[in-house]
This record gives sequence, structure tokens and C-alpha cells, in this order.
Amino acid sequence: MISMLTRLTAAARHAIDAIEQAQPLALLAARLYVAQVFFASGLTKLRDWDTTLALFEDEYHVPLLPTELAAVMGTGGELVLPVLLALGLAGRFAAAGLFVVNAVAVVSLADIAPAALQQHVFWGSLLLGLVLWGAGRWSLDRLVTARLTTAEPATLAGYTRAA
Repeated sequence: MISMLTRLTAAARHAIDAIEQAQPLALLAARLYVAQVFFASGLTKLRDWDTTLALFEDEYHVPLLPTELAAVMGTGGELVLPVLLALGLAGRFAAAGLFVVNAVAVVSLADIAPAALQQHVFWGSLLLGLVLWGAGRWSLDRLVTARLTTAEPATLAGYTRAA
């Protein structure tokens, strides 16, 4: 009985190790997918600014912000934050920012189709996961952190130590 339990525990540990090895790929896939969705939306808004302003005036009722400011902030967020997210640079910040953009999009629409709401929930779930777990091993965040933790404190402050 103990032998069987030991084998099951070892098999479970092996399965968990295999799943954890897939984590960097899963985080990268989530980052790239969500970044593509929001960046494409930002490009669409940028291509036809008059229509974008009309949408923010008539369809999107962003609370507390003037129409033009909401349009600029929303479009800017959809263009800048996805680039950061795709690169994994300030990944948690970018994911949190896009989470807010996503939430505001849902709240600001007076009438949202169930399928569209499900998309927003899915994107929000991926973004929340990225906020919680970070951009992952395959990110510029990891590279920058590794460089900063191996650099000497005097070098980080912009000074060099005398030999």
C-alpha cells in the first residue's frame, strides 16, 4: 500500500513538473493573444478618428471622463500597453492597465451582447492571471530583473567603485 502511494505521489510530482515546464509558453501565449486583440482594436480606432470620437460620444459612455479624453486614453492604452505586454516589459503594469481598459469597455457599453461579454470576461481572466503571475520566464521583465540582481549596487546607482 505504501509502495503504491509512493508511486502515485511520484507520478503526481512528475505531472506537476511537466505542467510547470509549460508555464512560460502558456504565459507567452496569453500575453501575445491579448496584446494582439487590444492592439488591433487600437489601430482600428486610430485609422478612423472621427468614427472613434463618434463612438465615444454615442455608444461608449465612459464614466467621469470627457469624450475626447476617454477616446485618447482608451486608444493610447490599446496601442502602448499591448506592446509592453507582448515584450513582457512592465508586464504586470501592462496587464493591469489593459484589465482596466477592458473593464471600462464593458461598463461603458449600455448594451453588450452575451458573446461579446464572454470575450471580455475571457480577456479579463487572462489579464488577471498575468497580473497575478507576471509575464513569465520568457519576458524582458525576467531579463531586466536578472541583470539588476547581478549588478553591483554601486553600478545601479550610476557610480563605479574605485578599485
